[in-house]
Amino acid sequence: MAEPRRNGPYIWVTWLTKLLVGENSCEWAAWFRTQNESGSWEKTKPAKPFDQVGWQLAHTSRINEIRERFEKDGFVVLTENQNSFTLRSRSSGIAIGGKPDLIAREGKHGVIVDVKTGQPSPSHGVQVMTYMWAVPRALHQYSGMTFSGLIVYNDHEVPIPATAIDTPFTENIGKLIGRVGDARKQARKVPSAMECGFCPITHVDCPERVAGDERAEGQTDDF
Repeated sequence: MAEPRRNGPYIWVTWLTKLLVGENSCEWAAWFRTQNESGSWEKTKPAKPFDQVGWQLAHTSRINEIRERFEKDGFVVLTENQNSFTLRSRSSGIAIGGKPDLIAREGKHGVIVDVKTGQPSPSHGVQVMTYMWAVPRALHQYSGMTFSGLIVYNDHEVPIPATAIDTPFTENIGKLIGRVGDARKQARKVPSAMECGFCPITHVDCPERVAGDERAEGQTDDF
């Protein structure tokens, strides 16, 4: 097991989103990454080559299109690295970090935009909602502001109203952050063919990980 090397638990927003909507179930995978620095543990190699350069070109081009559109409407727009934030709990010391693609501001209202080049997923909406919840708390220049959200896909857009950040959402994300960020107690481990196939954590740190041959077609029988 890799030794924890962080000064405190640190959670990247995207580690939470699929757990919140039930697309993933293994909270332990997020817990492990939260407690350990990225360079301190052995990782699996991607199963398939990923065209990182092509994705980055398409993503950046789309961001620039959206930025220009908001600027024409009179918004002040900040992009990517300008939007990086860390929000740390005073009571628990757990930190959550993220980097929205765009934050567009006009007066006391803002829009948080995330650009997606793949297929739509419920977790995309939760990712933007988490930004809407965290950004005005983490970045002093947005303190007290109201944010709506926008997910931009290749062929359509999905708006998210400010009212989406309601009591059930804040309670659910608070509880999940508490479980994933608790250094005293490991979160629930749920190994499965689907999740292990995309998880970067190897057998060195997760002996229960489902092996490649176990992700095959499975047994056959008459039925």
